[in-house]
Amino acid sequence: MPVAAFDQTYIDRLVAGDAETEDHFSAYFGQLIRVKLRALVRSPQLREDIRQETFLRVYAYLRKHKTLDHPERIGAFVHTVCHNVVMEHFRSESRAGEMPEHLDPPDTGADSESRLVTEERKQEVRRVLASMPEKDRHLLRSVFLEERDKDEICRELNVDREYLRVLLHRARARFREGVRKGKAATVSVLFG
Repeated sequence: MPVAAFDQTYIDRLVAGDAETEDHFSAYFGQLIRVKLRALVRSPQLREDIRQETFLRVYAYLRKHKTLDHPERIGAFVHTVCHNVVMEHFRSESRAGEMPEHLDPPDTGADSESRLVTEERKQEVRRVLASMPEKDRHLLRSVFLEERDKDEICRELNVDREYLRVLLHRARARFREGVRKGKAATVSVLFG
């Protein structure tokens, strides 16, 4: 397959629906996508679906915008669109999960032992949080328990997202340390 000059003229012909350019585009990038997908996706049918979805999105983008910032990088653009389609597929598969053929009805009566363990864990979390500095407690509650928007938390603390990540890392490390100390103290009390 001869390599064409990928430039704005090529994109203009593609957007205009020039049959020869479309054939070249589909053949050239179709082969590259097939090679990429062979390494990532087992199912031939799924590979073909992803290839077609990639072309659909590329054509839709080009018809809407009529250009790329760097027309000479159309190969990278096609590669990125293909990569995004593959990742979307993997994410949707992992979210959906595999459904077993036979589902047992859920056990609605939780036994007293699991309730006791759950209550003990809640008390341990409360104890560790209470022993932490107020700033760490507030941050962990806001992010993990209240699930507040991180941009809102950044504005409240007057920090950027990168520093929020650092603060969260430190607070989580202090929390883990508190849990570790609590377990060590429990073992010490139980076994002297």
